[in-house]
Amino acid sequence: MTLMLSGIGASRGIAIGKAHVIERGQPEIPEYQLLPDQIDNEVIRFQQAITTASQQLESIRERIPAHTPADIATFIDTHLLMLRDSALSEAPARIIRERQCNAEWAIRLQLDSLVQVFDEMDDPYLKTRKDDVIHVGNRILRVLLNQETQAHAAEVLLEGAIVIADDLTPADTILLQHQHIGAFVTEYGGPMSHTAIMARSLNIPAVLGVHHAREYLRNEEQLIVDGSQGVIIADPDKRTLKHYQKKQKKERRYLTSLRKLTRAPAMTLDGAAVSLQANIELPGDMDDARKANAAGIGLYRTEFLFMNRNGLPDEEEQYQAYRHMLESLPDRPVTIRTLDLGADKSTDGHDGGAPPTNPALGLRAIRLCLRDPGLFKPQLRAILRASAHGKCRLMIPMLSNTQELFQVLCLIEEIRHELREEGHAFDPEMPIGGMIEVPAAAISADAFAQHLDFLSIGTNDLIQYTLAIDRIDDEVNYLFDPLHPAVLHLIHHVITAGQRNGIPVSMCGEMAGDIRYTRLLLGLGLREFSMQSTRLLEVKSIINKTRLSDLEDGIRRILDCQHSDITAALVEDLNHS
Repeated sequence: MTLMLSGIGASRGIAIGKAHVIERGQPEIPEYQLLPDQIDNEVIRFQQAITTASQQLESIRERIPAHTPADIATFIDTHLLMLRDSALSEAPARIIRERQCNAEWAIRLQLDSLVQVFDEMDDPYLKTRKDDVIHVGNRILRVLLNQETQAHAAEVLLEGAIVIADDLTPADTILLQHQHIGAFVTEYGGPMSHTAIMARSLNIPAVLGVHHAREYLRNEEQLIVDGSQGVIIADPDKRTLKHYQKKQKKERRYLTSLRKLTRAPAMTLDGAAVSLQANIELPGDMDDARKANAAGIGLYRTEFLFMNRNGLPDEEEQYQAYRHMLESLPDRPVTIRTLDLGADKSTDGHDGGAPPTNPALGLRAIRLCLRDPGLFKPQLRAILRASAHGKCRLMIPMLSNTQELFQVLCLIEEIRHELREEGHAFDPEMPIGGMIEVPAAAISADAFAQHLDFLSIGTNDLIQYTLAIDRIDDEVNYLFDPLHPAVLHLIHHVITAGQRNGIPVSMCGEMAGDIRYTRLLLGLGLREFSMQSTRLLEVKSIINKTRLSDLEDGIRRILDCQHSDITAALVEDLNHS
């Protein structure tokens, strides 16, 4: 009997194949006390498990093909760094000695502590980094417990299969991709999880967050996975199967045709030029941006220089990192966002103290940086010095009032004076912009536009703050609605504020890379988009088929509409106009 399940469409594409169910849940953790003379041997057993886990990941990394996107290897490198970090390589050993407990239980206690830190973070993307901690911790646990870590998947014939699992680590995903799986379905994960990012980078159709999928789907059962719609169909009838087979062929032809657009300009049918830029986190991401012929970097997240390490990066280390980025793309703008972490993140003595009651509304991003000049000033100095080596732009996150902006501008002017005195080169005309991701900032966009060189709309936070929901919370993320009338009016207000004040407005949130909203955003006046490199050509294809004059009536109706469901229908009409 045909069964349909739904989840989060994390990576587009249609796959038809047999189910391969991986029955693997969280490892069962034993807890027991040790005798004093057993403690040293237990610490050694733990250290050997760390070594084995590292060897496993090194082996997987060596098997990554040279043509694989750079960010895939980065996921494995991140896990290797975590294994070497004292939070996982040393802290459990201390717990073993202090509590006289077994290694497995010590790791469980340390994992619980680390996960709590990540849960208290406010940034939705950074919050999902706890997945890395859990994946690495579970790898160590499975070594200790002599459980397979899914390396067996590489020895099982899985070509074309649809893998059903509770969750997949980056290492798991690479092993499965080597087997040329057709798609995967997981019970956990969201659109910003690493599982989702890996699927998109590897072009594997994926549906995540399908709770209890392994209870409903059976091994060898024929499945259809629609990664665009977030739908799984089990045991389809002939008519349904034929429909999706045709859809699958059409999808493949479409994806092949996208590659021809790499060197084509992004321009509407009536001649409006659009700038398509890339969001990056790590140096390896720059390769993907170049391959997609991005017009520049609209968002370089600097947080990852500060994470998964002991101590803070000093000015020189940051300067070299930013300089490398700018020199990698010498003829195109690179927008460096200043540090966007919450006070709940502790680094080398920079402890935010007691966890805030509501970290999403607490001391984070520019608030934290202004509170701690020792953290902020070296970064500003590094960015200014790097500006001598390319088209650098500086962007300030989470502004909520102009007083914050004036404080930052005063500090930058002070640093410019210092650098001149010290003889350091820098670009005195480096553009300075602000992220508009707080509703108060969106409403006050005109005031910010009068003092900044550009604005960038961060839709991820703007939507969750406007609608008062946590987008990665399973209990309420169904309320996350980019088409809510309030959200659209705020976006439109920011864009028109930029136009009135003669400065560009870009968008660097997930909405910018979602083709469902490309024509809507064009109609609202957006001309600068920044997104994952893998989405750039698809967005370009929509732009190149769009005539702005055809959108005018639809946009007026959308802005006049007060109901999300009707707005969604109007946007659908816009996409087919």
